[in-house]
Amino acid sequence: MSQERKMVRRILPLLILAIGIGGFILMKASRPEPEAVSASERAWLVQVMAIQPRDHAPVLPLYGELLAPDQTRISAPLGGRIGERPVREGQRVAEGELLVAMDSADVQPQLDRAAADVADLQAQIDAENIRVSNDRKALASEQAIVANAQRQFARTESLVGRNLSSQEDLDAAADNLARARLTVTVRKRAIAEHPSRLKSLSARRDRAQSALVSARLDAERAIVQAPFDGVVTDIQVAPGDQVSPNAPLLSVYPVQGLELRATVPSQFHAELQSALAAGTALEAVSEDGRQRFVLTGFVGTSNPSGTEAILSSRQAEAGSIQSLRPGGLLPVMLQRPAVQNSVAVPYSALYGSDTVYLMTDENRMRRVRVERLGEIPAVDGERHLLVASPALQAGQSLITTHLPNAMSGLKVQRAGEGSSDGAAE
Repeated sequence: MSQERKMVRRILPLLILAIGIGGFILMKASRPEPEAVSASERAWLVQVMAIQPRDHAPVLPLYGELLAPDQTRISAPLGGRIGERPVREGQRVAEGELLVAMDSADVQPQLDRAAADVADLQAQIDAENIRVSNDRKALASEQAIVANAQRQFARTESLVGRNLSSQEDLDAAADNLARARLTVTVRKRAIAEHPSRLKSLSARRDRAQSALVSARLDAERAIVQAPFDGVVTDIQVAPGDQVSPNAPLLSVYPVQGLELRATVPSQFHAELQSALAAGTALEAVSEDGRQRFVLTGFVGTSNPSGTEAILSSRQAEAGSIQSLRPGGLLPVMLQRPAVQNSVAVPYSALYGSDTVYLMTDENRMRRVRVERLGEIPAVDGERHLLVASPALQAGQSLITTHLPNAMSGLKVQRAGEGSSDGAAE
């Protein structure tokens, strides 16, 4: 009995193992066959845009400084005290409005003194004319006296020859004749010197009249009115200050006459200069679109970084012009001459510096080299790149999604289309 139990214990594990192996073989033989999997090429989802070549005007970003070339600097025409200065720094003034005035107590005496000098010299000229008139009348009388003296000398000489008169009488007659002749000579010299004396007095009078005109101008300039609608700045004096001639008082500049000076890189100078010579109006707009300028020319000198362009203020939205001040910095976008058959693309479409990809009819990428022409504002406020190439034709699909593994022949799929087997999700 014990032998049988031992035999059962030995056979039982083997029997369990045999049953397990048999079950495994049965299950493997009855499992379903898996479907065969075939490898498929992956398609990358991309955004595309339709190409439509046309004329575009690229823009050039510039950063310029506002200047006031017509700013007027007011100086004191003469020395004296400041009587009035009703304006303050930064105040807007209208044309003809009083800016500053000097004290009339310092102005009027100089004007009166200049007028008195003219009157004095004119009186001297009048006196000279009267004197020469009297000299001419006296000359006739003095010449008659000479004739009488000559006759008296001749009679006395005859009497002396006949011993009817003394030698003293003859000498006295000779002296009278000599004195009469000397008087005539002096009178003639006085008459002859009249033109030179008159010219001297006239020249002094003219100089005095010029001084009077200058004094009147100084008197007019001592009351300074705004020459145009503008803004007061750089005030140097206050009422009661004592100033010397030509001392700076204040400045005023016209808001409408502001200019923007910005350095244009050398590679764009010839293009813009040619457009100006052809009469093309090139406009620059601030980033917020509220200020507008027009390119009028370039300064006369350059530097290695480029040439400074002159942009004149054209127009601005109401109220925005008050924010412009000389010395301020303003970023603008300068319009460049239009380029024909160009395409505006987002920067995400550009690979390297000169490559874009088209989507072929077979949904594959095709590499195209392009020429970069500049930038152009986009509708969304961003800037797009302006490119051109003979290979870019109307109706083609340009890939705007930037793929790190982009290459010609890579399979792609337009985003939003139904996914095919193996397409990227």
